[in-house]
Amino acid sequence: MLKIFGRIRQNNAARITIILVGLAIVGGLLLGGFLLGAEPSAAEAEEIVIYSSRREQFVRPILQRFEEETGIEVQLLTGQEAQFNLRIKEESGNPRADVFLANDAGVMEDLRRAGILREAPDRVLETIPADKRAADGSWFGLSARSRILMYNRELLSEEEAPESLEELTDPSFQGEFAITRPGNGSMISHMAGLRLYHGDDWTRDFIQGLMANDPLILGGHTDIRNAVGRGEVKLGLVNNYYYRLQLEEETHKNVAAIYPDQGEGEMGIFVNVAGAALIEGGPNPEAVEVLIDFLLREEIMIEYAEISRETPLIADYQGYEKGIEDFKHMDIRLDEIGDYWQGTLEVMEAAGYHF
Repeated sequence: MLKIFGRIRQNNAARITIILVGLAIVGGLLLGGFLLGAEPSAAEAEEIVIYSSRREQFVRPILQRFEEETGIEVQLLTGQEAQFNLRIKEESGNPRADVFLANDAGVMEDLRRAGILREAPDRVLETIPADKRAADGSWFGLSARSRILMYNRELLSEEEAPESLEELTDPSFQGEFAITRPGNGSMISHMAGLRLYHGDDWTRDFIQGLMANDPLILGGHTDIRNAVGRGEVKLGLVNNYYYRLQLEEETHKNVAAIYPDQGEGEMGIFVNVAGAALIEGGPNPEAVEVLIDFLLREEIMIEYAEISRETPLIADYQGYEKGIEDFKHMDIRLDEIGDYWQGTLEVMEAAGYHF
């Protein structure tokens, strides 16, 4: 059953219809009554229907600009990523949305492998790096989300800070670091990336080493950055933008970032993407083409990333954060994570990773 916790409200500054939802799935999804039964009138201009698991404040400014520039009305439904994954699959026989804006390559690749996404035009393949999109462009990254360590500078010096992810298993850091609950999407994709890069045995041993070192396991990355900032732990494993957000706090911001595994012969950091997945058979294919052109503009990609403190997928980007080519990252294609993503939570739990 689809349970609606929010409401439709019309924004006065633009025509984006924001539907704030909590998606509770009990025994399946109720597919009728799309957008609470609201149907576009015949007098309305072209429209596009977008599902988004990104926070409303991260997508609203971009979509308002899209509306203003194109005259295409955006219907936006926001909710949780895993629940949209199920909803889009359930709707595949009669798609209700055109595009899914997601926070994770793993969930987008899972939809592609289910045969639910459509191929992208060549301009997507030409613009987005091959390792940050599906081979057919049916989903593509718009901003990078790097897995880093942030630490409290009052509790840990730069010389004492770990230089590799594996150092978190060292007894010197026992009980001194925080990680998310195992069901967190970013952590699942990170571990899936390690399975792809190192194999299951290495990943299982690494997770067991983490658990043996008594980490503080918290509900999400905001909890981690706050715990590090307040000095409850010395360091935490987060996406890079959480470090940037902590620096913007009025207090508890004496923190620094480590981009681990940068040495010769080391694996580099895991870089995930937030991006767009193109839904096969969506109701507004012409509007999707216009949206693709809009999202691929360099200025829009930079704005899309900077709103959420992520990193633009622009090779020569110079801004508040390191550019995508300024650090070493794991030599993997994100679409290959699909071979591992579905079973990774079970691997984590079997290795003793529990909340």
